[in-house]
Amino acid sequence: MTATQTTLKDFNLKLTGCRADVLEAFQKTERALSNAELEQIFKNRVDRVTIYRTLKTFLDKGLIHKVLDDGGTKYALCKAACGHAHNHDHVHFKCIKCGETNCLETVHIPAFNLPKNYQLTALNLLAEGICPKC
Repeated sequence: MTATQTTLKDFNLKLTGCRADVLEAFQKTERALSNAELEQIFKNRVDRVTIYRTLKTFLDKGLIHKVLDDGGTKYALCKAACGHAHNHDHVHFKCIKCGETNCLETVHIPAFNLPKNYQLTALNLLAEGICPKC
C-alpha cells in the first residue's frame, strides 16, 4: 500500500483518482496550494468542481487546513502537530518575492483574551517577508 493510500485510509476516505492526485500534490510540496494552483497542476485532467469537492472533503476530515493570505484561500496539509483536535495555532508566512505561503509549525500564535460575548471560531496569523529560498 502506498503512502497516499495509507493516508486516505487513515482518514476514512475512499481512494479515488482525484483524491490521490490532490493528496500527492500536497505531499510533494511544503507550501500551501490554492484551488487555482491545483487546477494548473492537473491542467485538463481534473475539473475545477472535482478539485473543489476534494478540498472540501479533505478539510472536513481534517487532512488539510485553510490558510488565508492576501491572495485568497489556500490549503496546507496538516502535520502531526495538528492532532485530532485539528488545531492550527501556528503562523503562516508569505514570501513577498516568490509568493509562496508556508506553515511555520513551530511559531505559535500568542494567547489572548477576547472581550466578553465574543466567541472564537477560527484564528489566522499571516506574516509576510522574504523566505530562505529567496
